[in-house]
Amino acid sequence: MAGLMLQGTGSDVGKSVVVAGLCRALSNRGLKVLPFKPQNMSNNAAVTPGGGEIGRAQALQALAARAPLHVDMNPVLLKPQADRTSQLVVHGQVRGTLGSANFREARRSLLPDVMASYRRLEARCDLVVVEGAGSPAEINLRAGDIANMGFAREADVPVVLIGDIDRGGVIASLVGTRAVIEPDDAAQIRGFLINKFRGDPALFADGYAAIAQRSGWRGYGVLPWQSAVGRLPSEDAVVLERGLGGGSGKCLVACPILPRIANFDDLDPLRQESGVEVAMIPPGTPIPAEAALIVLPGSKATMADLAFLRAEGWDIDILAHYRRGGMILGICGGFQMLGRTIADPQGIEGQPGEMAGLGLLDVTTVLGPAKALRTVSGEAMGAGFEGYEMHMGVTTRHSGAPLAILAGDRADGARDAGARVLGTYCHGLLASTDLRAQLLARLGAASDRRDHHAEVDAALDELAGAMEANLDIDGLLALTEMGR
Repeated sequence: MAGLMLQGTGSDVGKSVVVAGLCRALSNRGLKVLPFKPQNMSNNAAVTPGGGEIGRAQALQALAARAPLHVDMNPVLLKPQADRTSQLVVHGQVRGTLGSANFREARRSLLPDVMASYRRLEARCDLVVVEGAGSPAEINLRAGDIANMGFAREADVPVVLIGDIDRGGVIASLVGTRAVIEPDDAAQIRGFLINKFRGDPALFADGYAAIAQRSGWRGYGVLPWQSAVGRLPSEDAVVLERGLGGGSGKCLVACPILPRIANFDDLDPLRQESGVEVAMIPPGTPIPAEAALIVLPGSKATMADLAFLRAEGWDIDILAHYRRGGMILGICGGFQMLGRTIADPQGIEGQPGEMAGLGLLDVTTVLGPAKALRTVSGEAMGAGFEGYEMHMGVTTRHSGAPLAILAGDRADGARDAGARVLGTYCHGLLASTDLRAQLLARLGAASDRRDHHAEVDAALDELAGAMEANLDIDGLLALTEMGR
């Protein structure tokens, strides 16, 4: 029984990916490893076989570790929604909402839940690989912390700090972290590693030595920039910053970036098609008229995001696209937006009320407190698929046909008479090779027919190989109880 925690000097330094790569590398060595993140804040989530939800990053890390998903891997999940509040998910189930005013106090009470999950995982494997959140240098958040040093100290796990050299200032970020944190926290950190290096690592030798000398921490390696990361599911919102290309001649799929966009990794299988260009459309930019398909993604606050969509004028673009004969796919919250109305009589997302949808599907939605969390399988567009449902609200189809028939003869979603407007509650549809090929054929594009799941697995093995080649994994293991 042992644990090792990877924290970062800031957000998006690559903690999630490094944990995933390390999990796969250790699994390849024959060790039983499990991932763990005490507290995650993300609207990208996955459904466990037991009917709970965890952060998408922990689902990828579990896949890397070749372990089934379990709610203990991410005991506290915060899902930002409208009005500066977050839905609080504990052990996979909704436990209410937290506002910015009461978050700090509330999280203190969550440490027992976090520790219970960690101890259960620890008892089931050789090593728990733990991912921190944000940065331990955020000393204004240290009191009551359960995500970084608060957890590390309570669980007494060694910490290795990750610095991102690609963003610049990596020496200052690592040495600066050492300077601002408490001495006892600094003592819990046993070393550092450098991530996202481009070029010849020998050119950084002096900088690497300077970090070790000024921090007193040992270096565990320099990990080069990994192109394989681009083939892994999108978890962080940084992927949304990818701009719209032009003149590629590819089939253009456009997806507006909503403020509370959720589970946008649904688009990853399309992004990996050589004949497809996926454009994430930022606020202030119209949806391109040349788009063959518009995808309305999941949302953590459907009514607020629909109001935002209208304020941006995207509803006009969508309706014009429909009149031109274009296709539209709505997933989860996007499906709800395509209907006639969305009602929130109990104020689940904010103030009680009702609003008109885009009116492209003959469905109505009523939001409620019950949350559907389940893995699903079925058939849509003549092809089989596997995925999951994760939504609040019940949608009633008043006419027309469902998009999918799920196992148990349960209908899902809706489509219009011409099958140009499609709506579904099923995340993961586009990962089906056959279904994706059918959709692209309707758009006049050919599919590469790649197995998306196999592509992800191969990317994890490539990442693990880079870890073995560039990091002192034996030294990392020596930090834990396994090396004592």
